[in-house]
Amino acid sequence: MSLINLFLAPGLIALIISTLTTIGVIKLYTRLGWVDDPLTNKHVKVTHKYPTPRGGGIPIYLALLVAGCLFLGLDKHFLGILTGATILAIVGVLDDIHDLSPYVRLITGALASLAVVAAGIGIAYITNPFVPGTVLHLNQPQLIFNFLGGTHTIWVIADIFALIWILWTQNIVNWSKGVDGQMPGFIAIAAIFIGILSLRFVGDTSEWQVARLAAITAGAYLGFLPFNFYPQRIMPGYGGGSLGGFLLAVLAILSGAKVAALILILGIPMLDAAYTVLRRLLRGKSPVWGDRGHLHHRLLDLGWTKPQIALLYWSITAIFGILALYFNSRQKLYTIIATALIFGGVLLWLKFLQINFNHKRS
Repeated sequence: MSLINLFLAPGLIALIISTLTTIGVIKLYTRLGWVDDPLTNKHVKVTHKYPTPRGGGIPIYLALLVAGCLFLGLDKHFLGILTGATILAIVGVLDDIHDLSPYVRLITGALASLAVVAAGIGIAYITNPFVPGTVLHLNQPQLIFNFLGGTHTIWVIADIFALIWILWTQNIVNWSKGVDGQMPGFIAIAAIFIGILSLRFVGDTSEWQVARLAAITAGAYLGFLPFNFYPQRIMPGYGGGSLGGFLLAVLAILSGAKVAALILILGIPMLDAAYTVLRRLLRGKSPVWGDRGHLHHRLLDLGWTKPQIALLYWSITAIFGILALYFNSRQKLYTIIATALIFGGVLLWLKFLQINFNHKRS
């Protein structure tokens, strides 16, 4: 299997489809008036300054659909992935037009995750970071039942873990799309590194599909990126954001339970989301309602430009991706803990700087 057929061709096809359909979506949404106008959308999290369409989920989904059918085939796993992606794409379009409640998005995101788990994609084990060469099995207890003439098995812990993992990653990625070009860039980088990790086992034909899906994900977001980078002509919207997290979460599972690797690669979005949830809960607020407390908001308020913030996210994702290629499970765990502590300190420092900055302006 040549590298071109395995990785480059699927990525290139996805990139072309994403590029062409993004142009069409911009024209369609603009003509129909489906734009996010900051003059009418007064939410504090809004960072754009002019009416912009939010239809990014459509080109990403179409790139996945076409390239996936061409290079992955319609086996039960891809059908489960496609079902989940279809749910997120439809909800994304509805959200582009009607601004759905975050609770509706959360419930439908859970349904999309469930479609993947129902197709047999679960986390049967995770690497034990404290005992090298061992794993922690999650395949017990099991529920066995007959349905439609067949015997089915539910791995209770493994399936619940996979469901929460996919839903969580959907949301943390979706939360890190606040400035132009920020999210498509780090998703493409993360997908490339997951693909590289899977290519280490290129002799295992089951990993070929993972490499192809990683290439399709990277290509889809790279095709969308030029239109989203500053000054953006289109935003990812909920569809583009949730699909990115959904695909990366599934890739981490399929590539051999590389959950720790993806947590490390997405270290900044992961930690930003974790601190955001904690901050909102401590203030007695719902964790799903948006505010202006994300890292990109803090940097904007301190005078950073949108391209600078996007490049920061890309750079850190690439650095953590390189570390993920060489670190063992214990090293990844220690790096995640150290990064969490450093990130917490940075947030406190940024808050201090913002207070002083606002004081001087007043």
